[in-house]
Amino acid sequence: MLQRITLFLLICMVLSDWYIYAAYIRHLTRRWWLRLLYFLPSLVLLVTLVILVIHEDYSARQTHLTGLFVIVYMAFTIPKGLFCLFSLLGRASRRLWKPAATVGTASGLFVALSSMAMVLYGTICGWHRYEVKEVSFESADLPEAFDGYRIVQFSDLHIGTIAGYPRRVQELVDLMNRQQGDLIVFTGDLVNHRATELDGVENILKQLHAPDGVFSVLGNHDYSTYIRWNSPRERAANLEELKQRQARMGWQMLNNAHALIHRGDTCIALIGVENQGYPPFPERGDLPKAMKGTEGMFKVLLSHDPTHWRREVLPDTDIQLMLAGHTHAMQFLLFGFTPASWFYPENRGMYLENERGLYVNIGAGEVMLPFRFGAWPEITVITLHKKQK
Repeated sequence: MLQRITLFLLICMVLSDWYIYAAYIRHLTRRWWLRLLYFLPSLVLLVTLVILVIHEDYSARQTHLTGLFVIVYMAFTIPKGLFCLFSLLGRASRRLWKPAATVGTASGLFVALSSMAMVLYGTICGWHRYEVKEVSFESADLPEAFDGYRIVQFSDLHIGTIAGYPRRVQELVDLMNRQQGDLIVFTGDLVNHRATELDGVENILKQLHAPDGVFSVLGNHDYSTYIRWNSPRERAANLEELKQRQARMGWQMLNNAHALIHRGDTCIALIGVENQGYPPFPERGDLPKAMKGTEGMFKVLLSHDPTHWRREVLPDTDIQLMLAGHTHAMQFLLFGFTPASWFYPENRGMYLENERGLYVNIGAGEVMLPFRFGAWPEITVITLHKKQK
């Protein structure tokens, strides 16, 4: 992961440091050693980055250390970058308005300190500020016996990022169990890379329970295509181990398959497909196969990637409700804006089209770094209602 973004991280660090030094630091003192002291935090970050890249092995411990590094990097570099932006705007405008440079510097300091506070809060508190979101979905196709049926959804646990905090994993499991759902579903990305990330927390996740069971599907990270394996066979063995571990936890995986949920003499179909996303994300879903035998039923589809909804579900099926994850809302949401909207038209919450729905859960975990701000980790409780014709 770090290898792919090393150049970007270095450019951001160097540009902001160079500007602040040239515009401010060198004018503050003539003592060269005090000037060089300014670069000390960046030098420490640089050495740490080189060490992590050289020894990158994608173990749970390495993932944890990399996450901590990225957080420290963000706490220093994002505020510097924002300060530079406001300072440059102020200096560029001083011919039009003399105080502009001073205002730019002051505004830059305020924004920089605010962004640092966001990073620190998102790191210390935000990533485990679990939220329960209650939503409803109405359909005339829903059997009367399922009116009021409660589905608890969680997604994108990325357990390797938070496995070092078992108390927080236990808190999440307890919170889901307290929702008293009829059914619990997980919509993919259980791990970052390796099945062994579940070591130490497998027995905690095993405690999840609901009357109609716990069901899951695979997400793009579960295939572990983002790291180097010694052979395709080794990667396949990792995926098989992940499936076996979920079975031991009592989770039923729906890999291009479906299960029927009964209430008396009526039932609804719970359908699950393997990851079906745009390249470079895996395209392993087989929706026709998964739907076979569910004709005429009310259907709930578990599919990790929300883009699947418009690509295949809406045009080619009669599935009433799809549940997805994947976007995380980029783990950042401010004043209703998330960078995820640049990539995913449907990136969080409920979307409706012709009385058919898609719900995008923004995830309970975090990729690589334990950080969230605004896009707090989510548990969704979806209540189904019979719509009267």
